[in-house]
Amino acid sequence: MAMNNKLKDAAVKIGSAVGRMDGTAHKAARKTAEAMEEARRELHHMTKQVESLKKQLAKSSKRLRNALR
Repeated sequence: MAMNNKLKDAAVKIGSAVGRMDGTAHKAARKTAEAMEEARRELHHMTKQVESLKKQLAKSSKRLRNALR
């Protein structure tokens, strides 16, 4: 019977460790997903800024060309 208890104790310890690791993995995955979403939003915002700057540059270039005529 003592051997059976040791096996049960070992199984409980293994199960507990697996559960903790599973929880940690879920937390890491959630943090990664949140970071990816934030990066996506930031990239979208930066793309809008670049497009705006392109338009401004085109307008400025056109004005400069007209001024140099």
